[in-house]
Amino acid sequence: MQKVMMQYFQWYLPNDGKHWQRLKAEAKNLKAAGFDALWLPPAYKGQGGINDVGYGVYDLYDLGEFDQKGTIRTKYGTKDEYLEAIAQLHRYQIEVYGDMVLNHRMGADGTELVTAVENDMFDRNEVISDKEQIEAWTRFDFKGRNGKYSNFIWNESCFDGVDYDERKKRHAIYEFDGDSWDQLVDNENGNYDYLMGADVDFNNQTVVDELIRFGKWYLDFTNVDGFRLDAVKHIDFTFFTRWLKELRNYSNRDLFAVGEYWHGDVNKLLHYLEVSNYCMSLFDVTLHFKFHYISSSNGTFDMGSIFEDTLVKKAPDYAVTFVENHDSQPGQSLQSSVANWFKPIAYALILLRQYGYPCVFYGDYYGIPEYNVDSFKDVIDKMIKVRKELMYGKEHNYFDDNNIVGWSYEGDSQHLNSGFAVIVNDGPGGQKKMYVGKKHANETFVDCLNNVLEEVIIDKDGFGIFLVNGGSVSVWTKKI
Repeated sequence: MQKVMMQYFQWYLPNDGKHWQRLKAEAKNLKAAGFDALWLPPAYKGQGGINDVGYGVYDLYDLGEFDQKGTIRTKYGTKDEYLEAIAQLHRYQIEVYGDMVLNHRMGADGTELVTAVENDMFDRNEVISDKEQIEAWTRFDFKGRNGKYSNFIWNESCFDGVDYDERKKRHAIYEFDGDSWDQLVDNENGNYDYLMGADVDFNNQTVVDELIRFGKWYLDFTNVDGFRLDAVKHIDFTFFTRWLKELRNYSNRDLFAVGEYWHGDVNKLLHYLEVSNYCMSLFDVTLHFKFHYISSSNGTFDMGSIFEDTLVKKAPDYAVTFVENHDSQPGQSLQSSVANWFKPIAYALILLRQYGYPCVFYGDYYGIPEYNVDSFKDVIDKMIKVRKELMYGKEHNYFDDNNIVGWSYEGDSQHLNSGFAVIVNDGPGGQKKMYVGKKHANETFVDCLNNVLEEVIIDKDGFGIFLVNGGSVSVWTKKI
């Protein structure tokens, strides 16, 4: 699969309301660069109004249309601009994946008195208080929308816990009396159902039915082609199995979906896929953490093991590979950023291999100067071009060294000049002999990234001795 997607936002975009406009203007260039799909940020109104990145979700039905939270537009623009951007992307045959944040609600319109118990912060299965009445922010009236699109009103019956008691002005994990945390969730902190805000009760059938109605409305209203699903490890593992099935049947479309399960243990990801009946792909967080670690390990990591215990190795058909995202980027709570020097290497490892569905990060493509993140647009564009035009034929792997590893594709007769070799290195410079096929005998290969200026002649048996600089990557293609 040669497809490539981009996460088309980063956390620190300006809140000027022009993101959708910029996206619409950029659609043609994104198509020319070879992007097949974009994951767009949450488009609905958040508790922070124009400052909300979208994960503090307030009203799922307000896509920048109603005067709520002190604004009509969202951080990214208005409802009409969002729909126009999607339509423009579709004109260039670029798919759009909407970001679904269904785990929690924030910015409630009012409080309600609820009987609750306090849970231990680090073991949510342990109750550490008697029942008490708290004042919880759980009433969502959406008066600015006034029932348009949906007249469903959220109240305390729709949630199973909060983390704040307005009466005592106290932060704690409160579990509502008569409710219990969903059990099919990650077992970190004993039970990791609760994440933030007013935690949605997925044991409440009325709530589940409303979220299915919302999903159908969103498909009809926006015409997106799939979803990025937020915080799936905090949501009942079977919920999206049903939700996606309902939406796929309703729309009669495949509707690609990828879930965010933020955990470094590949067995956790594999377990989720199994329990959820493989209804979605998952981001390969395990591979990302390896990139993060290698980029600060001073060449001590065994590069030959780079893909061991990763999702792309264990379940390649369900792996979305990535280098960085809005949570891992500098300054964020899950910061695990990848150093600039290693990013071209990391992108080669996801873009120039046939396994997984690679996702390019907006911040890596355009840069984040205020956080010293370089723009790797030129490198990424070249790699995507190689992926689309040359990544054919039999693959050969050379993950046989602690520092210098590589792989090659022989190419085929259907794709002109196809075939190439990649060599990456997290230590001192060096070389590696690799096979690219006898049909390339006597051909000259050059590093299309221009990191190495020497040329390589393929011998009569189809081998070349390919060079790489220290802490670098070279992509060797036929000299035209």
